[in-house]
Amino acid sequence: MLFLTYKHQFVVLVFWDARFDRLRYVELKHGRIAQLAAWGYATTWSGARFPGCENFPAGHYAVLKIDPINLIPVLLTAGALEVLWKQKEGSFPGDFSATAFPVGFGPFAKTEADMIDLRTKELNNGRAAMMGILGMLVHEQLDGKPFIFFDKFDIYAPFGN
Repeated sequence: MLFLTYKHQFVVLVFWDARFDRLRYVELKHGRIAQLAAWGYATTWSGARFPGCENFPAGHYAVLKIDPINLIPVLLTAGALEVLWKQKEGSFPGDFSATAFPVGFGPFAKTEADMIDLRTKELNNGRAAMMGILGMLVHEQLDGKPFIFFDKFDIYAPFGN
């Protein structure tokens, strides 16, 4: 049986605090990426395309069909975001206000309570987006339609189809 003294507990708590901050940072980052992915997935499925990519299929199959030359702008953008936006030292995880182009909650967070509320909403929306993009990918693989509410209900047809 292992007994920890107060000093050892403090070391464990300090280690866990740093580990928790890292996990929260990664969760926020994945949530932000998932929000963009869900938005982009729905946008391309609706038919919108960038110039030069008009003949790309929508959904997961587009990732498999993309040419390496069209992948370069995607990788350059992701690399620029990784290099240019930096975490603010000593601040909460996910605070990228230490860059030349600060991002944050701006005028929406007037008090500390507002900041905590907005951070909680961002975290929850990111979690929902992670589940949402996963659901869209799974549904597309199952029946070719990523959205469960398309082509499922033939009863409602206000314009007669």
